[in-house]
Amino acid sequence: MDVGSTGDTSTDYFSPDGAISRWKFTVSRQYQHFLDKTTPHMLRRWIGSLIIACIYVLRVYLIQGFYVVSYGLGIYMLNLLIGFLSPQVDPEIQELYDGATLPTRGSDEFRPFVRRLPEFKFWYSITKAFCIAFVMTFFSVFDVPVFWPILLFYWVVLFTLTMRRQISHMIKYKYVPFSFGKQRYDGKKASAESAGHSMD
Repeated sequence: MDVGSTGDTSTDYFSPDGAISRWKFTVSRQYQHFLDKTTPHMLRRWIGSLIIACIYVLRVYLIQGFYVVSYGLGIYMLNLLIGFLSPQVDPEIQELYDGATLPTRGSDEFRPFVRRLPEFKFWYSITKAFCIAFVMTFFSVFDVPVFWPILLFYWVVLFTLTMRRQISHMIKYKYVPFSFGKQRYDGKKASAESAGHSMD
């Protein structure tokens, strides 16, 4: 019985299904390796995404269609943006459970801002969405005839209301989702301060 099972395993290994599975695993591993290598190159990643977005916009402009696809893409991007700007743990919920909030004064303990949607996932989701939307423009079934100014107006209103609510949330709980202007400590500064104290 063991010999038969071993034979079945070897048969599965050399079968078309086994070859396809191995190929999919190899491609998936190489693709993940490529993504891992691009992680530290944030500027290059976003420039590449900007180029892809421009290609998509140019195609939609030239064919004058697929406005519903663009509207759906805009809604999806807005949802990603809210996740990128939001803390991993909502301060309102955290306040209800343990009373802890984000630091609001300079004397408070420093706690770094942790996003609900990390930058890499934010970039990857946006880039993948533009690629999918670009592929969809080659299928006429997705080209639903609509009056695009209405969709644009709806999206602008939704964006304005959503961002106003997000900004109000930031002001209420006193957090900023960006690191611009925040004080950073490195080895040189620490050594300089220690040298100054020793001289005193």
